[in-house]
Amino acid sequence: MAEILIRGLRKEFGDFTAVQSSSFKIEDGEFFMLLGPSGCGKTTTLRMIAGLELPTSGEIFIDGEEVGMKPASERDIAFVFQMFALYPHMNVRRNISYPLISQGMPKADVKARVAEVAEILGIGDILNRPVGGLSGGDRQRVALARAIVRRPKAFMMDEPLGALDAEFREYMADELRALHDRMGATTVYVTHDQLEAMQMGDKIVVMNHGVVEQFGTPQDIYDKPATMFVADFIGSPPMNFLPVEGAISAGSQEVRLGGHSVSVPRQREAMSGNLMLGVRPEHVALRDQSAFRGEVLATEYLGTTQIITCRTSIGDLKARLPASDPATVGELVGLTFNPAMITLFDAGSGRALVSDLNAEIMANG
Repeated sequence: MAEILIRGLRKEFGDFTAVQSSSFKIEDGEFFMLLGPSGCGKTTTLRMIAGLELPTSGEIFIDGEEVGMKPASERDIAFVFQMFALYPHMNVRRNISYPLISQGMPKADVKARVAEVAEILGIGDILNRPVGGLSGGDRQRVALARAIVRRPKAFMMDEPLGALDAEFREYMADELRALHDRMGATTVYVTHDQLEAMQMGDKIVVMNHGVVEQFGTPQDIYDKPATMFVADFIGSPPMNFLPVEGAISAGSQEVRLGGHSVSVPRQREAMSGNLMLGVRPEHVALRDQSAFRGEVLATEYLGTTQIITCRTSIGDLKARLPASDPATVGELVGLTFNPAMITLFDAGSGRALVSDLNAEIMANG
């Protein structure tokens, strides 16, 4: 398999910059997610790694070899597209075997390889069927089989489950992750779906407007967002943001919020103002004794939990609470936050301030 190192990668299309100086490392055998909204540069980044686009500047190393200007055919990488890209005039067996036949592999070896991947993906019973009549799930398995059969160094996948319906997409996500684990393959996977990225990925790069906003494990990105964009893009509902009053100094462990003191992780840098407090809904609780209060605007029952929307004097926020906690629309409630899980942001730049919560993440970023 392959270790992939991206260093200062940039791609321009005329006056438009699609990717701006991206740098990150994909470890050998990782399931690596490129995540972000449409137009953020994630697919362009994937295509540069695969050799389908050449970078304007920067370096791409695969197993220590710089390949940035090499064509795709010299990188030993398999690409799986969203729309399957199967050959409609061939049956399943021919679609899977085509890459091997085109390389001149002996027929006996081709037959053995096809049988092997068909067993892995559970499609042995459809090898002689035309691809045109297959379900979306089977077509995706055939596309994966055609990629796997080559035994490449790494797999590039561009929203491979995007054409499937929601229920089957979740099933195939589990299947794809299990397949990756069995093979130990290095996989780079593009998606705009944050739930898919969190479910499947070992590491995630979050991109926005061609810039890498954060790179890390799903847990770190969720708990310790490096920017307001990441905090808002990851999570459902996303992180709450409330304006902080005044400045803070290095060593501060509380801020003023709506005229009241709120405990926060010990801050490691000073900020003169224009601050936002970020807290996820599950770290908000209702407490009668709290002086910071809000009016319940809505409740959304989710089975074991509920989402409560409250209006405060400084903005609306959401709380994820046990379904058994009483909350009535129109009632005034006290609100408290888990101080250990609060992030402060510079509202101007969107950058998270360094604190005891995120110091290691920010240092590595």
